[in-house]
Amino acid sequence: MMQHLSNIYRLGIKELRGLWHDKVLFLIIIWAFSAGIYTKAIAISSGLHNAPIAFVDEDRSPLSGSIINAFYKPYFKTPEFIVLSDIDPGLDAGIYTFVVDIPPNFERDVLAGKQPDIQVNIDATRMTQAMIGAGYIQNIINGKLLEFVQSSRSGAVLPIELATRVKFNPNLTSTWFSGVMELINIITMLSIILTGAALVREREHGTLEHLLVMPLGAAEIMLAKVWSMGLVVLSAAGLSLYFIVQGLLSVPIAGSIPLFMFGALLHLFSTASIGIFLGTVSRNMPQLGLLMILVILPLQLFSGAVTPRESMPEIVQVIMQVAPTTHFVSLAQAILYRGAGFNTVWPNLLAIIVIGTVFFFIAMARFRKSLAAA
Repeated sequence: MMQHLSNIYRLGIKELRGLWHDKVLFLIIIWAFSAGIYTKAIAISSGLHNAPIAFVDEDRSPLSGSIINAFYKPYFKTPEFIVLSDIDPGLDAGIYTFVVDIPPNFERDVLAGKQPDIQVNIDATRMTQAMIGAGYIQNIINGKLLEFVQSSRSGAVLPIELATRVKFNPNLTSTWFSGVMELINIITMLSIILTGAALVREREHGTLEHLLVMPLGAAEIMLAKVWSMGLVVLSAAGLSLYFIVQGLLSVPIAGSIPLFMFGALLHLFSTASIGIFLGTVSRNMPQLGLLMILVILPLQLFSGAVTPRESMPEIVQVIMQVAPTTHFVSLAQAILYRGAGFNTVWPNLLAIIVIGTVFFFIAMARFRKSLAAA
């Protein structure tokens, strides 16, 4: 037993040295866990922030003025006043994302019980802001109109009042979500890439034949690659969680970081086994890269890290139950966002262990077959 452990340890050290000399891959790891997470978190926002907006106020009434004053930072920039002929040139030049045209006699028509139209012109080339901003504008205008009508018609009170309370992210800060989810995606992606690349690199450099003439088993070679590459990813993830997610992005971590790291460790065992399996199928690095696209994209898109799993078709939800990323994303969100403990996430941990064990033995069977063929 001690000899087997010694072989696994020394082979793992060899993998770490090989990674250190592969400067390109080493720099990719550093960039992915630092600048990659930071830029993804701040560059792609799921909310509205400083959207340029202009108004054509053809009514010049107290009601139109109160509507315009309801648009302020940080959702919108300070509204600009333009004339009707400036709408198309402003949108064509990209100066404004939204232009709201309030028609003449708007307040008079509202008081008369009519339903006048407000025209909202949107630059839809800014797709995310256009879609979200249209909803914001509608809600703000409806709120001001309701307030105006109630105050002008004997203070009529609605029979119900909707009280909204947002938990875990009160200000709906998108970086809190995107930063953590990008960290999870990178853990999955790099653990698969590093182990798969380590095996392909052995074949390309001719060192796999050297291992075959040594008294080593397939399990020893696999475990060495799993622990060494897993150690690199786990260490980088821990540093990134502390310095990038909590530090630069100021994301509050509600739960236990050691529990999350333990879940990440189990997840790495599963994804590293997937990487080794892909490494046995691939003959070279370009082929491995193509296979990575076919495997990593579905694992990330359908795991719940991008969109909620509840919004996906039921057949996709059932199929993704066999993917370790599904349970890892659920576990990470529960711990880091909602402060869940072991009593809550143990089913996810158990599922990751079972899935990882199955993937490991499948990868080992494929690896032994490739060694026999070599």
